[in-house]
Amino acid sequence: MMTQKTISILGSTGSIGVSTLEVVRQFPQRFRVLGLAAGRNVQLVARQVREFRPRLVAVLTADYAAELARILNGNSEPPIIASGVEGYRRVAALAEVDLVVSAIVGAAGLLPTVAAIEAGKKIALANKETLVIGGELVTALAAERQVEILPVDSEHSAIFQALQGNHRQSLRRILLTASGGPFFRLESRELAKVTPAAALKHPNWSMGAKVTIDSATLMNKGLEVIEAHWLFGVPVEQVSVHIHPESIVHSMVEYVDGSVIAQLGLPDMKTPIAYALSHPERLPLAAPALDLLQLGRLSFYPPDPAKFPCLRLALEACAVGGTMPAVLNAANEQAVAAFLGEQLEFPGIPRVVERVMEKHQVRKADRLEHILEADRWAREQARRLIDNGFAPAPASGSKSSGNAEATDG
Repeated sequence: MMTQKTISILGSTGSIGVSTLEVVRQFPQRFRVLGLAAGRNVQLVARQVREFRPRLVAVLTADYAAELARILNGNSEPPIIASGVEGYRRVAALAEVDLVVSAIVGAAGLLPTVAAIEAGKKIALANKETLVIGGELVTALAAERQVEILPVDSEHSAIFQALQGNHRQSLRRILLTASGGPFFRLESRELAKVTPAAALKHPNWSMGAKVTIDSATLMNKGLEVIEAHWLFGVPVEQVSVHIHPESIVHSMVEYVDGSVIAQLGLPDMKTPIAYALSHPERLPLAAPALDLLQLGRLSFYPPDPAKFPCLRLALEACAVGGTMPAVLNAANEQAVAAFLGEQLEFPGIPRVVERVMEKHQVRKADRLEHILEADRWAREQARRLIDNGFAPAPASGSKSSGNAEATDG
């Protein structure tokens, strides 16, 4: 008899959370949702509650929790409704849950993911910032509690799959692919004119606003290099970034004998999500097949660190270690929010991040309070720089409706 796996989803109304629920919808006999954590999108989470009937739901604030309770009033099986960080922790550590999908965007995902690991839950990790800012602490805790962390990012899922059945000592390097975002072929001088609306038009992937902007600056790829460093236990020097505009090769692993193993597929997040949920099995997803004959070609290019300095900054932060990656991430989150709010030019994002990194006094990141303090300090510094006009806002441009929610994907 098939055992039904019970799951909690942190970030259920974001792009990863919604895609996870689409997989659950296809395989109701395989998965049961017991916990949902969302942010501000109360209407969407109410629809999710009615369909999947979780036991526990958490939203961002007590006011949103009250609104959700009003919407669900009269439901035959109303869930327990919680709020805030403590609510997210409760969803993450729900006793009956087998696996927690960590898909809250940004540093906000760290504390509930730590709570899940402390509770001994298997983790399907889509929140790369958990390892970016707390890699040393999180990996040590996972090892202590014997918790398996399965990657959901398409690139890290590809690496994970390419490593199966091979000895780690045979690994020469990881080839991490990147789409290059919408501005890969743009001249450097044109980047100052980029609007939030243009930056949010990713050529291949459908993602939340914050991740889409990170893809455009290549910061997302820098964060993924740091994530790979912790997830697979390799030095940053063994991770090479390749721009691959088609987004078909999700990443590759090169071995000491010259063999390169790649994982290919159409750009659809349901594939790596399903693999993390069902590992070591594979699910027969209702999805179109990859047709290489129709595709015709696969191309690869080196990244341009002069045009996209965020990648360089991420590598530098990882090399320095300690609390520097937390500072990198926090300053970037503030700068991206300012760009989306048209308070900052697109090239201002790396300028703000670099200036905050220059001012930081690095500490060890082996304690949660050190990480959280570095995060708070960097946000404060970045906000001050932006408010004081360190990197100017665009002279003109239309407002974007894209809004990066810290707790939705």
